[in-house]
Amino acid sequence: MGFRVGQGLIERFTKDTARFKDELDIMKFICKDFWTTVFKKQIDNLRTNHQGIYVLQDNKFRLLTQMSAGKQYLEHAPKYLAFTCGLIRGGLSNLGIKSIVTAEVSSMPACKFQVMIQKM
Repeated sequence: MGFRVGQGLIERFTKDTARFKDELDIMKFICKDFWTTVFKKQIDNLRTNHQGIYVLQDNKFRLLTQMSAGKQYLEHAPKYLAFTCGLIRGGLSNLGIKSIVTAEVSSMPACKFQVMIQKM
């Protein structure tokens, strides 16, 4: 879900952008420009182990802010993140990076997206 939308958005956002140097450069673009255009804010934190795993943390994710800040909806929150996982995966796919994207919510409205790069 969201894969095709991510591909289309990245195509539009990168048409006037210079080529990316490496994987980290692409992830920075996703966290700054892509995220800002889609969600009106940058990712709060980007971490990597430099071995193909990136963790994008958003402390106030827009799609979860309307839900209760308590634990009441915590188990339902991942359903709302499936589309965003697809957006990220589709965007990366169009930039030549095959990946697996998972989401995790430990406290609302913060969430983490883990991106595992698949080496070809």
